[in-house]
Amino acid sequence: MIYFWAFVVGGLICVIGQIMFDVFKLTPGHTLSTLVVVGAILDGVGLYEPLIDFAGAGATVPITSFGNALVHGAMQEAEQHGLVGILTGVFEVTSAGISAAIIFGMLGSLIFKPKG
Repeated sequence: MIYFWAFVVGGLICVIGQIMFDVFKLTPGHTLSTLVVVGAILDGVGLYEPLIDFAGAGATVPITSFGNALVHGAMQEAEQHGLVGILTGVFEVTSAGISAAIIFGMLGSLIFKPKG
């Protein structure tokens, strides 16, 4: 049943993004930013972790999870280190994913030749 709910929740997040494109005529950047902020707000009010527990990958794979990770890391480090923890927490939690994207993007650019 976890696969079903992951599909439904992840699909619903994608449908919301598509509606933002089609109905509200938002650009990809505005849509991306909005979904990240929504994920951050949901984590800030304590609703995103229960969503992850319920939907698993359906809530951790979409871009809303990035906003969740930013706020979650900042709040976690703020409890331990105060105001400085807010800044360090954001970088500590997200650094692995961002580093992987940069490294694999660079490797891809070295291996493959762009068309054009």
